[in-house]
Amino acid sequence: MRWIFFSHRLPPKPSKLRVYVWRQLKKMGAVSYQSVWVVPYMKNLLSDLESLASYIEDYGGGSVLIDGKPIKKAEQERILKAFLEAGTEEYQEIANKCDDFLKELASEIARKNFIFAEVEENEEDLDKLKKWIKKADERHLVKNPLRKLVAQKLKQCERALEDFSLQVYEHSQIKKKANSKRR
Repeated sequence: MRWIFFSHRLPPKPSKLRVYVWRQLKKMGAVSYQSVWVVPYMKNLLSDLESLASYIEDYGGGSVLIDGKPIKKAEQERILKAFLEAGTEEYQEIANKCDDFLKELASEIARKNFIFAEVEENEEDLDKLKKWIKKADERHLVKNPLRKLVAQKLKQCERALEDFSLQVYEHSQIKKKANSKRR
């Protein structure tokens, strides 16, 4: 497999530069391996790294980009493992947030908190989860077994929200009928 290796030297100040560079690399899905950042060779990632290199140079730093592949198969496997671990960490966090979402809906049902505002709030939370998954998929280019679990959990969340929305609707109709009988 072909990789882009990226190394940089940053001036000691401003410290926000270090944070910015680190965040940009993480957003690209880069993995720090043996003191060098690594991403799979892709034209869009190369372009992003070239832009980041220019940014670093504008602040008085320096960087080097290398297109290549490890000579030893064992190194290739270690790099792939580093990417797998990075993806596993993020997908596990997403799976945990899906579990939290399901618990929140169960709590609303247990409290009989059948109001439309809760439907909207939970729709927003579900949209955030979907956006996060999309970003994670763009970042983690090495196939990860947890991705399938995350997809299943997301489906559970979607079904649970549909069920909750139906309960809120039915509850609103019952209240509506009760109010019309009182008049």
